[in-house]
Amino acid sequence: MVNMRKLTRTLILTVLFVFALHAQIPDTPAGRQFSAWRKAQDTGDRAVIQQFIDKNMPWGGVDQELAVRNQSGGYDVKKVEESTGTHLVVLVQERGPAKQFQRITMNVAAAEPYQIAGIRIQLAQPPPELAPPKMTAAETEAARAGAPFHQFSAWLDAFNSGDRARLGQFLEANYPSMKLDAQMNFRERTGGFELRSLEQATAVSVTGLVQQREGDQFARFTLVVDPAEPHQIQRFSLLAVPRPAEFPMPRMNEADIVAALRDKLEKDAAADRFSGAVLLALRENGEKPGKVLFSGAYGLADRDKKVANKLETRFRIGSMNKMFTAVSVLQLVQAGKIKLTDPLGKYITDYPNQDVATKVTIHQLLTHTGGTGDIFGPEFTTHRLELRTLNDYVALYGKRAPAFEPGSRWVYSNYGMVLAGVLVERVSKQSYYDYVAEHVYKPAGMTLTGSEPESEAVAGRSIGYMRPQGATAWTPNTDTLPYRGTSAGGGYSTVGDLMKFADALIGHKLLNPENTELLITGKVDTGGAGKYAYGFEDGRKDGVGAVGHGGGAPGMNGDLRIYAHSGYVIAVLSNLDPPAAQQVSTFLDLRLLK
Repeated sequence: MVNMRKLTRTLILTVLFVFALHAQIPDTPAGRQFSAWRKAQDTGDRAVIQQFIDKNMPWGGVDQELAVRNQSGGYDVKKVEESTGTHLVVLVQERGPAKQFQRITMNVAAAEPYQIAGIRIQLAQPPPELAPPKMTAAETEAARAGAPFHQFSAWLDAFNSGDRARLGQFLEANYPSMKLDAQMNFRERTGGFELRSLEQATAVSVTGLVQQREGDQFARFTLVVDPAEPHQIQRFSLLAVPRPAEFPMPRMNEADIVAALRDKLEKDAAADRFSGAVLLALRENGEKPGKVLFSGAYGLADRDKKVANKLETRFRIGSMNKMFTAVSVLQLVQAGKIKLTDPLGKYITDYPNQDVATKVTIHQLLTHTGGTGDIFGPEFTTHRLELRTLNDYVALYGKRAPAFEPGSRWVYSNYGMVLAGVLVERVSKQSYYDYVAEHVYKPAGMTLTGSEPESEAVAGRSIGYMRPQGATAWTPNTDTLPYRGTSAGGGYSTVGDLMKFADALIGHKLLNPENTELLITGKVDTGGAGKYAYGFEDGRKDGVGAVGHGGGAPGMNGDLRIYAHSGYVIAVLSNLDPPAAQQVSTFLDLRLLK
């Protein structure tokens, strides 16, 4: 959970060249504070920056601000991407030798003197009009001879070796600010990388693409070195990116994809990278249920007792519950009991915060645009086992004001989905759990899905296993779990039940055709590859692609992808850390015939 009184910065950067483009900063409270912050930073003067901090962001630190200034060399504004009175997102480029693009997000208080509430600086890719040309063969050869690539190549060799002593020796000599435990944990999760291409380079930096050795995931790396010998690494980032167009994945027929999937799962299970269940089906000509093309279970549901996972094993599904919650709300909309444009307070009349009650609409709750915030953080950790009902969450978080003007932007909000569950309770006069069981699980035939408290024995429910940073062994996630799942996530299901849910949804057993389409059609750009609908992620383009939702937390990962156009349905559940399940669904997504 973000504390807006503390600075949040993610200095993950990418290398590009300078292009002439000017953008006008808006004359708003956020715009004026951004301009003043940038002006103070440009001086590089400790006293000036300290004076700005004292007046405008007293939670800040002058040493941190100077470090940002010294690393970047200051910023040139390239594009204003979002702007409201109290919120600003700006694309900038460093003036320093690395010439990297970054995205700066600034939020200010809603009342005078409009002090800065938070700043975030993160990796950014330039829009097409700013993208530099690809490197020539000569430029690539020169980049490979430079100190930045030499350091990257040496790191890659040490990292891929998986040898703790060797990697530790490299980091101590070349990247002393990086923690060895974090690198080893990352190595365990990824299996290492292969270099696929170089994209840009300067005398002190290099950017390129790598691919995960044991999977299809691509990442863009940027490494920046000290200009002086021995050219120690100053900054290094790896950011997951969609598969680049220049590396297309051949599509497969059903027989080949099933063979490839089985081979992958057997290898991943043997290497302890996957434990769970997988189901791939095809709905042909309205066939109900879909024809199962592949099903399999791997690994252990209980490692101490050596209980194997089965297709009927119940796995915790994390945020996948949001789909069931959104269906429930749309059922009540279809029945004329809820209007999506109404404010929350119309139905939850005693809601503690009046700004949330009067400004946040049902549409905004379901699309994560209400500014209602998250539930995870110190408060959740302290009260984890005391939060037994949805109303307990309202009692703990209900006095909070919106984090931003409702409807102004998209920020994933677990608490917003908790409130959607409270909405279902108030309107239906049933508990959320009873409503979903009667109106979603029962008509879909989902007999193995629920959200019973963790203290109750549930037949066939697996134990989740997590690997905390620095750890080498899987440990149970028991002490991280809530009292029970909520309307935001945390229940359990099976791959078979998820397939039944997909059949019931597409077969209009849960909602009529009009409201089904309203439910799954993307409405808000999330900054990723698709849009967010009502409790569903919509990854379709020109009607082709999948809708569904993933879920992940320590010791659990799941994914459901429904391809309305081609008829395929993918359900994957795992009792290991993310992205154990989503790597499997992505593997299939890249290879299935469209």
